[in-house]
Formats: sequence, structure tokens, C-alpha cells
Amino acid sequence: MDDVAALQNRLIGSIAEYESCLVAYSGGVDSAVVAQAAHLALGPRAVAVTASSASLAAGELASASELARQIGIRHEVISTGELANPSYTRNAPNRCYHCKSELYSRLAPLASQLALATIANGANTDDRGDYRPGTLAANEYAVRSPLLECGFDKETVRRLAAAWQLPVWDKPATPCLSSRIAYGEEVTPGRLQMIDAAEQTLRALGLREVRVRYHRGDLARIEVPLTDLPRLAEASVRATLVSTFEALGFRYITLDLAGFRSGSLNSLVDLDALRQSTTGQFSGSVSPRDDE
Repeated sequence: MDDVAALQNRLIGSIAEYESCLVAYSGGVDSAVVAQAAHLALGPRAVAVTASSASLAAGELASASELARQIGIRHEVISTGELANPSYTRNAPNRCYHCKSELYSRLAPLASQLALATIANGANTDDRGDYRPGTLAANEYAVRSPLLECGFDKETVRRLAAAWQLPVWDKPATPCLSSRIAYGEEVTPGRLQMIDAAEQTLRALGLREVRVRYHRGDLARIEVPLTDLPRLAEASVRATLVSTFEALGFRYITLDLAGFRSGSLNSLVDLDALRQSTTGQFSGSVSPRDDE
């Protein structure tokens, strides 16, 4: 196993070649490691930018801002308008393309305004095997992926984050709220608010890994690790969850006995057909990827 200091230096050296950098920064472990390395490599010539919209879970923006302060990197927040785009809200399998295209279309002029030569994201080698239409948007805007370019997978990224004492080193993935909605079901601000509040309710119970999947008919499918299933099935907890979720607007509340798994909606999709679609267009009605 490579020495973690050598890995850090490899990443810092790679980003140093950019001369200046705008980091597409969500506050998750991947973009946080890129932001840390960019700050060490480029100092004031590196800026982290977070996009805020209705698809961002509650508390994530505040956490990202605090982490950027800890890193020491300049942090900017912009608003994105993906929910104004019918191609996004209709929620076809290429939804992520429209989200990332909106993001990078806002970041590119900002990078120019700030005289930053390169836009970088947090993609790593574990992302290469999945259907990721957002990658097409990144390519269209010449966005660099330093973690991937250095050959770093998610485990390596977490090692780097721990060595840099970044508190998100073991943070569970927190994809956008839209990724919880089964493809073919419209993305609306109301549904995003329902999902967010429902997941906050579960986290208030002390659960770290949770997903509330939205399915047709205002059905909530709760995913938690198998070890947490018995707790949610306890009479008092179950009754509280049912009443809370119903108050949020869910008509049916289900507990997935298979437990938490990233990208569980993938089982409904022919991924090979999706990967062969070079434009990201696909006439399906369900999700190819949980966008983790």
C-alpha cells in the first residue's frame, strides 16, 4: 500500500500544474480532498464553489462552508436553476446530465471572472464503471478530475482525508435529493422537501446511512443498514415514523427488507443499454444510477 504522504504529494503536484483552479465543491469527501489539495498547491489561486438549489439536503451547505473554513480555501456559493429545466424535472435517466450541465454552465463564466484557469471536480476511479451522464457534461466543459487522473479510488480518497484530518473522511455519500425519486416520476420542489424532511427524521434517530426513495403514488421506501431494521420495526418507532411521514405527504410508508444499498434503483434498468447511449438519451422510465 502506497504511503499516504506520497499519495497526498502526488495529488498536490498534479493540481499545481493547473496554475489556478475552481473546485466544484459539494463538501463531500471527494471534493473536500480536492479542495484541500488545491489550497495546498495553489493557495489563493484556488477557490471552492458550492451550488445551492432545492435538491441540496438540509444542512449540507452549512457543513460545506464550515469545512471550507477549516481547510482555509476561499469559498463561494452560487444558485443553480436545474428545476426550471423541463428536461431535468421530467426525470429521465439522463437527469444528471442536465444537472451537471447547469452547474458547469454557471461555473465556467465564474472561473473566467475570477481568472481561474481550470475547473476541477471530485470524480474518482470508482466512478468509471457506472453509467454517469454527468460525465458527458464535464467533458463538454473541459472539467478536470484530479483524483481520477491520479488513479485514486474511494478508499484512497478516504485515507487522504483522514490523514488531513478532514472530518468528512468517513461521511456517507450524500447525493442530491433528486436521486431518491424513481425515474419517470417528476422532480418537484414539494417532493424534494418531503424526502429531505423524511431523511432528517431518520437521522434524528441516530442513523447515519439512510435513503427515502420516492415511488409513484407518494410511496416512501425506507432503506437503512440491515442492523438498523429491527429498531425501525419497533412498535413505538414505527408508529412515530408512520405519523410523521404521513404528515409530510406520503400515503404509503414501506421498509425495504433488503436494507441500505447504494444505487438500488439500478436493478430496474438495463445498464448495458444505457452505457451504449453516447448522448445520455434513453427511453426508459426508471433510474440507472443512484448518483452516489
